[in-house]
Amino acid sequence: MNRYLLNISYIGTAFRGMQKTINKAEGIITDVRTVQGLLEIGLRKLNPVNEVEVVLSSRTDAGVHALQTSVHVDLENSHGVVYPTHSITSLLNRHFSREALQIRVINTIHVPNTFHSRYHAKGRTYLYRLAVAKQDLFSKGLDRTEGYVSFIPIEEFERCFFLQRSDFDVEAFKDAAQLFVGLHDFRTFMNENKRNLRQKRPRFTLRTIDSLTVEQGRSCSSGISARRAEKFYNYYDITISGRSFLHNQVRRMVGCLIGVATGKITKKDVYEMVTIPSKHMWNSKLSVAPPFGLYLCKVHYDEKDFQFPSEEEEKEDISSSN
Repeated sequence: MNRYLLNISYIGTAFRGMQKTINKAEGIITDVRTVQGLLEIGLRKLNPVNEVEVVLSSRTDAGVHALQTSVHVDLENSHGVVYPTHSITSLLNRHFSREALQIRVINTIHVPNTFHSRYHAKGRTYLYRLAVAKQDLFSKGLDRTEGYVSFIPIEEFERCFFLQRSDFDVEAFKDAAQLFVGLHDFRTFMNENKRNLRQKRPRFTLRTIDSLTVEQGRSCSSGISARRAEKFYNYYDITISGRSFLHNQVRRMVGCLIGVATGKITKKDVYEMVTIPSKHMWNSKLSVAPPFGLYLCKVHYDEKDFQFPSEEEEKEDISSSN
């Protein structure tokens, strides 16, 4: 049995999320509406001896995209040899292309059987793409049916959040964003789903935000669409890095900052939400940022964890165990 790390990317619009759902009561073990389920279907085309079970490093909700996330899988070749990593990458990409699925494998790495895609992850980086209608166009009194309100580049449909507000204060957004940096209890910014509510023990909600930056972005469309989009919108890239995140945490953080930038809440309100963690502290004036603006950019690893132990190290481990 050999273990492989797959770095993958996908557009999440058509998927129900990253993690598959298994309905054991109905005997359904294949999920064709999630990225995990579709990866397993593709990997079965290698005809391994063992049952294919893909292990995720991270989960994303329906509509969220990934520029580079990772999974690992154990595969046993019927001939007792290691599958060439380039063959795994090539087979899967051909399969996804034939099936018109917006998933691609960036590369495949043969890793030790002790490696785990989730537990060995050192951190994760997310990007939220936001486009805000330019204030000067509103001030010119253009009809709201003009392009700056109705026009969204078709290439960016459900790949960026287009905010139609004339009262967006980006400096207030940036200022409040720094309240999230560091170690905090993010209970206020966690989605209380049914799984969390069923847990008898309290959920550990301390998380560290290593960095949060807000930079000028740009349209991902091209030609006429790009020129038109950048005429009507200011683009912002919100990049957030940390070791791990709670469910919906990033989208709630972005929604909170949009609330500050549009005057729904104040910086003081954000401070209280961070320093008095509770599901009851979430301000009812706020909305969670939509999923289609969010991208999982990268899952970070120490490449030393990809290395196989030398023969000397293996002998030492055997001796110490005896």
